[in-house]
Amino acid sequence: MEITDIRIRQIAQEGKMKAVVSVTFDNAFVVHDIKIIEGVDKLFIAMPSRKTPENEYKDIAHPINMEMRELLQQRIIDKYESTILQEELSAIDIVS
Repeated sequence: MEITDIRIRQIAQEGKMKAVVSVTFDNAFVVHDIKIIEGVDKLFIAMPSRKTPENEYKDIAHPINMEMRELLQQRIIDKYESTILQEELSAIDIVS
């Protein structure tokens, strides 16, 4: 399974949730509402989830092995960081 597109749909300036992301696999399947969260020492992703009647959150879609989770997380965070850098460079160009 190949990650064919990552779209940073919403970027937050404040709070622990930094962005909401959509990821496309094999140009055929998309997962929306993956969140980028600021942890104690690094960013991590939270897969889309729903709240159960017992007030627990259950993932709607998620990787089933650690290798895929790590790959997905790294690709999403890399895209987020490059998007932030690009926005900062654009802001510098506007000011100059």
